[in-house]
Amino acid sequence: MDVDRFLNAIQYDRDYRGQIVHVHRIPQKEAEFGTLREALHPLVQVALEAQGIERLYVHQVEAVEGIRRGEHVIVVTPTASGKTLCYHLPILEQVAQDSRLKAFFLYPTKALAQDQLRGLLRFKELSPNLRFEAGTYDGDTPTATRTKLRDKANFILTNPDMLHSGILPNHARWGEFFTNLKYVVVDEVHTYRGIFGSNVANVLRRLN
Repeated sequence: MDVDRFLNAIQYDRDYRGQIVHVHRIPQKEAEFGTLREALHPLVQVALEAQGIERLYVHQVEAVEGIRRGEHVIVVTPTASGKTLCYHLPILEQVAQDSRLKAFFLYPTKALAQDQLRGLLRFKELSPNLRFEAGTYDGDTPTATRTKLRDKANFILTNPDMLHSGILPNHARWGEFFTNLKYVVVDEVHTYRGIFGSNVANVLRRLN
């Protein structure tokens, strides 16, 4: 989108004229790149480079290094700043070394989980030797697929509600998954309040 053209169009549009009070321009910032102390696993690096990503931003490097050290990490940066790679990269390189590794990715909506799944599977497409199973586990997931994901998947993309109603009450069936569960990612951290907020907090306590 040509932003200047769009602004000019609405500024001089008869239906919008006089409604724009102020236009504030934020100058662009030069990207700051970092270097990992230890290179990514070759299988992950291949897929990353195939997507045209040759360098990582400073916040991505810091997040990857923190996760490698086993720290709890939270990333708060602007939209489209590559937050997803902050957890995809260290988790993928771990599963490349240990195929038993499991992870939960929790998203606020089913649509976001589907979108993120496509990005995750992209690594598998670009680096065929990077083997893992992943899928969305939500209200739209067929029963047969749920069973397959529970028994075979490394990564399950779900939401707090499904974790509360469909997974934790059946934890005995999830024995192998929980035994090898190493990472829990909460994508899209918001300030949850009221009954919904306390419910999400308690669901995460139960999971822990």
